[in-house]
Amino acid sequence: MNSENQTLEKSFKQRDVLAMAFGTMIGWGWIMLSGQWAASAGMFGAIGAYAVGALLCVFVGLVYAELTPAIPFTGGAVVFSYKAMGYWPAILAGLATAFAYLGVAAWEGPAFATALNYIVPIPQVGHLWTIQGADVYTSVCLVSVIVSVIITIVNYRGAKQAAVFQTIATVGLIAVGVLFLSGGVAFGDIEYTKPLFTSFNGFTVVLLMVPAMFVGFDVIPQSAGEMDVPLNKIPKILIISICMAAAWYMLMIFATCISAPGETRVNGAIPVADAMAFAFGNPIWGKICIIGAMCGILTSWNGFLYGGARVLFSLANAKMLPGFLAKVHPKYHTPSNAVLFCGALSTFSCLLGAGALTWFVNASSFGVVIIYLMVSLSFIVLRVKQPELRRPYKVKYAKLVGTMSVGVSLFFAYLYLPMGPSPLVPMEWVLVCGWFALGLILALYARWRNSNVSSLERESLLFTTDQA
Repeated sequence: MNSENQTLEKSFKQRDVLAMAFGTMIGWGWIMLSGQWAASAGMFGAIGAYAVGALLCVFVGLVYAELTPAIPFTGGAVVFSYKAMGYWPAILAGLATAFAYLGVAAWEGPAFATALNYIVPIPQVGHLWTIQGADVYTSVCLVSVIVSVIITIVNYRGAKQAAVFQTIATVGLIAVGVLFLSGGVAFGDIEYTKPLFTSFNGFTVVLLMVPAMFVGFDVIPQSAGEMDVPLNKIPKILIISICMAAAWYMLMIFATCISAPGETRVNGAIPVADAMAFAFGNPIWGKICIIGAMCGILTSWNGFLYGGARVLFSLANAKMLPGFLAKVHPKYHTPSNAVLFCGALSTFSCLLGAGALTWFVNASSFGVVIIYLMVSLSFIVLRVKQPELRRPYKVKYAKLVGTMSVGVSLFFAYLYLPMGPSPLVPMEWVLVCGWFALGLILALYARWRNSNVSSLERESLLFTTDQA
């Protein structure tokens, strides 16, 4: 049995890591939902919900901040869980991570086509089928498929190319956001922001959406094997990325509220774009806004495809999933087969159209909650089992942070369960159960196929200096 470790190329500088995390968090959601958030809670209510939600996410972020430089190996939740709790918890964490990332990547294709259609209407040619009331056309799918293939190729050819792509798209996103905010302040009206607060129930409605909007900072541990960054810098980058995302969402809620009356924000085809067009007095500005939104879609899509491939590579490289996913390209030094596998799933999802978006978003959010719970438990267990573990960054008040992090994870898990206020629908449970069933089958096959790989060998594959 060949247990030779395969290493990835160190390509990411600090700027690249920050762009990857921030750009992944800021996707398409704010463009479609900012008006809804303000209508539900009022401007101050929505901004307050994001402030509270960000604070809750910071507890989880602090857990990552300690574990990532302490265990700086590709895989994130996989290596944390293996170090703390062993083989099967690591597989559960890895499958949840891949599911969450690929679930988000799956809906970026239809979202991109929706955004492009706002700028240049796409001819509806070749009706394929109807999913949840949304018609799916060959012409629209083709746009999404082409972009999916391009992003897959970018990731296949190298982490540096993916980082450059991410940085450029993130700059484009920020530029349009600043323009939108400036236009709202210059041409908007403070009267548009009323009501400032609706009700506590409205505040809660927005708060429930917040964790899904912050998914993405956890791609930083996935890139640990490709970072050319001092370990003591990683915690700062991680927390800064969460704070940047929180500031972004709050500023965009303010800009949306001050730019246009409530009926424009709520009833528009794409609320933020319509608000920007209203503020500037010309529909062309709505199209410019969508260009920024498309940058957000691309950064999120690229980041989650990148992260999904790395976590599958980490499991396969440690002989915990079939070995074909562990192949590293001899020229590009990327986990090429894992990238192609994730790219194929992302491309296939483009054929399902906009009607399947809610299935993927909600199901993947449940996967995120599992990740956060596994990482939080790993943090607590390692503090007890391995107090001597070298920690370049050590969280203060570890018991409080660990308890809060687990509590936040369990609270959000409850929301998605049948007894919770916003349970997953049957199709979403099919996606969740189907993915984990497939993953378990592949994990059992890998366990049987690699029965002669010792624990020592596996740990050397997960925790080698070369890989870090």
